[in-house]
Amino acid sequence: MFTAMLRNALLLLPILLCSCSPPAKQEAPAVYRVKFETSKGPFVVEVHRDWAPNGADRFYDLVQQKFFDDNRFFRIVKGFIVQFGLNGDTLVSAQWQTRTIPDDPVKQSNTPGMLSFAMAGPGTRTTQLFVNLGDNAQSLDPQGFAPFGRVIDGMSVVAQLNAEYGEAPDQGKIQSQGNDYLKQTFPNLDYIKTARIEQ
Repeated sequence: MFTAMLRNALLLLPILLCSCSPPAKQEAPAVYRVKFETSKGPFVVEVHRDWAPNGADRFYDLVQQKFFDDNRFFRIVKGFIVQFGLNGDTLVSAQWQTRTIPDDPVKQSNTPGMLSFAMAGPGTRTTQLFVNLGDNAQSLDPQGFAPFGRVIDGMSVVAQLNAEYGEAPDQGKIQSQGNDYLKQTFPNLDYIKTARIEQ
């Protein structure tokens, strides 16, 4: 019980570094796919805007801006989640930390393969996301984590991402030192090469 609570608490860690004006919001297509090329191989996420429109729009915007390129999968808890979405460039990371999006109601469940934004309570979603590795519906759905997409191809790749460091990477240091910190301290982390909208 305590371990589950600790996991959830760590998932919610917010670190806000600057006050920046938000980018112009792009409305995403009703359904779209994003292909991730990673150090372990490719996987594809299918997004359904009606599941969580604010999340779908933010994700679409981030992908269009190539935000996820060279991002590390910095937190992997076996049977729970794979978390990413802290940019390796500290300047880029700082620009996004207070660009929150409104909450979406939970219409889908945090079951294996579902993609949701991490958050630290109401109104705190920015750029961090996680793929559910296990069935986390009972613990995460009631807390307001709203899935907006699912892995439709390559879930075996997601499941094989290097989990040797678990929850050891420090989010504050990632944001203040970027990929330099991760490459030096956690050199075997898998990472996103590119994330692109599939045409």
